[in-house]
Amino acid sequence: MIGWLMFKRVALIAVVGLGLASCQDGNGYSRSARANAPLPAATLALMSEKGMTKSSPILIRAYKKEAELEVWKKDTSGRYALLKTYPICRWSGQLGPKVREGDRQAPEGFYNITPAQMNPNSNYFLSFDTGFPNAYDRANGRSGSYLMVHGACSSRGCYSMTDEQIAEIYALGREAFAGGQRSFQFQAYPFRMTPENMAKHRKDPNIAFWQMLKRGSDNFEVTREEPRVGVCGRQYVFNAVSASGIRLDPVAACPTLREDEAVASAVKAKQQQDDAKVAELVRAGTAAVRLVYQDGGQHKSFSTASSGFGGSDGGVMMFAARSSAKPLDNVSRPEALLNGPEEIVLEDSAPKAAQPVVAVASAAPAKPVATEVASTSTAPRDEPADRDESCGAAQTIAAEESARL
Repeated sequence: MIGWLMFKRVALIAVVGLGLASCQDGNGYSRSARANAPLPAATLALMSEKGMTKSSPILIRAYKKEAELEVWKKDTSGRYALLKTYPICRWSGQLGPKVREGDRQAPEGFYNITPAQMNPNSNYFLSFDTGFPNAYDRANGRSGSYLMVHGACSSRGCYSMTDEQIAEIYALGREAFAGGQRSFQFQAYPFRMTPENMAKHRKDPNIAFWQMLKRGSDNFEVTREEPRVGVCGRQYVFNAVSASGIRLDPVAACPTLREDEAVASAVKAKQQQDDAKVAELVRAGTAAVRLVYQDGGQHKSFSTASSGFGGSDGGVMMFAARSSAKPLDNVSRPEALLNGPEEIVLEDSAPKAAQPVVAVASAAPAKPVATEVASTSTAPRDEPADRDESCGAAQTIAAEESARL
């Protein structure tokens, strides 16, 4: 009798345990399926065409003004080549760096992404944490958290893609990590670092910061290799190491730095060529401007799919990519996208009212301190819906997220 009761008890526990396991496996599978989705055949074919492998290292570059995100991959030459450009579905704030928690600014700068920063269980389909604030941001007193590249086309300080796009970008990172890459670099810029853009934005309060970012961009453009990034005197330094072998430290005086002469010479030549082009554009009458957005933007390939707001619940405007018939019904602050940014001419005689509407911190400096730029993230973080700094608009995502799960 006692044996029979024990058997029934064990059997009951087994059944309950099986039921729980089934629930967990079902939920876990639905989430892991996103993170483990294979790369599209067309993307694999493109890699092969460009002399790249599925597991070769990647590097990502993002541009706010153009609302584009590029994925670069190493090819058979051992250098990076452009694999694919993705239209950014949503970014928030203005051109310029993130300064403080809650300012809606998407970060600009150089960030390292490790496997621990990849989040397969994101509330925004899939995501990776940029690692903001990095050493440069901390040295300049900047604050913020949960700054992501994710899906759901909704942003409060993030670079937001469509779910389909982030699935592919996430898979590219996953395969690179599986191939042995320990981290990949994420470079975030206000715009493409061209002479045309530098001429147009030459009087923007952020120009010193952007000129510094351009030096990093130029290092990559010249070498097609991931630039070694450090911080010295509260400014970025690129492809420079301590001449004496002293470890770069965030608080100690910066030691004498040594650069690769060939790289430094090539970068300097590019900068001189670009500076000459900027001067030529200014002489030709290119106006200095500041772009003021209502709240960020999105790529021009996304267009309004309805003419207004409606519905008993207030509704949201529908946006769809011209290349896809599927509407995007969770775009954050769609009303801010109705018009493009206002272009304000910045002349010496311009009234103060025409000056920046967003307070920003410029790169400044004095006695150098130096450190390697490193991510502060040790585990995947996701955007809590009740925080000011969450990247997505929780009210527009909740229904969709419930449906997915």
